[in-house]
Amino acid sequence: AWGDYAHRLTASIAMAQLSPQARAEMGRLLRAEASLETPECRLTSIEDASVWPDCVRARYRDRFAFSAPWHYQNISVCEAFDINAKCWNGDCVTAQIPAQQAILADRKRPAHERLQAFSFLVHFVGDMHQPLHLGDKADLGGNNVRAAFGFKSPERMNLHRIWDSDLAERALTEPPAISPRSVTPAQRRAWAGAQDTPTLVAGWARESWELSRTIVYPELKDYPVSCPLTSSMPATNRPGMPRGMVTPDYVATATPAVRDQVTKAGTRIALLLNRALAGSAGRR
Repeated sequence: AWGDYAHRLTASIAMAQLSPQARAEMGRLLRAEASLETPECRLTSIEDASVWPDCVRARYRDRFAFSAPWHYQNISVCEAFDINAKCWNGDCVTAQIPAQQAILADRKRPAHERLQAFSFLVHFVGDMHQPLHLGDKADLGGNNVRAAFGFKSPERMNLHRIWDSDLAERALTEPPAISPRSVTPAQRRAWAGAQDTPTLVAGWARESWELSRTIVYPELKDYPVSCPLTSSMPATNRPGMPRGMVTPDYVATATPAVRDQVTKAGTRIALLLNRALAGSAGRR
């Protein structure tokens, strides 16, 4: 999902909102890093945790292939929102967030198992706030949509990658740059919620999906694919991939959404970690 910069920023925002009890328990779990046996993917901080799941998928593919479908959920923007769509056997991001939170909260489990769950939880909440990890037009969440971005041609870029990296970094660093101090107390209250985790996650997923439906796809200039799709065949098997262009107007429209999604993600990561790590884990 988000590239390294945005993921680490969500973690820094979360860190600023952790309770003292949660910070202490996190520190204890981080001391179990060596037991994970992933020396090429360090896990010594919450910022490392935000990118560790992507690192181990790349560096230790055989061991972590099982987690590949946990990073996304391709919910069609051409149909009504369905939180259960494309989530066979719980192998999707919205199912794994409460599952990993439960593992993290279980004090009877070995520390290294809880540490892995800690990282998955931090990363997956970040993932689901990237709209193209929820919304889909039969194009693998924009991976099969070629798109130009500035001087980068469509042959080098796709819509998903643009939202992960180029667009995200530009939006987040544009003055005033987003930082842990950007989140106000009022925003924390508005973006959190008191419900159980699955209910919260379903609402957060719908927000992200809605951004795909209303901004990510329709604002893309010269993008030819409309709803409903005329074929159920994967985009990679059609003659030529759909194409579009990210214009300055697109960037201006998308920038507030990116900034909101990253700050929301960090705030919500903190909410779930505080519940799991600070002794209130029963409120799943």
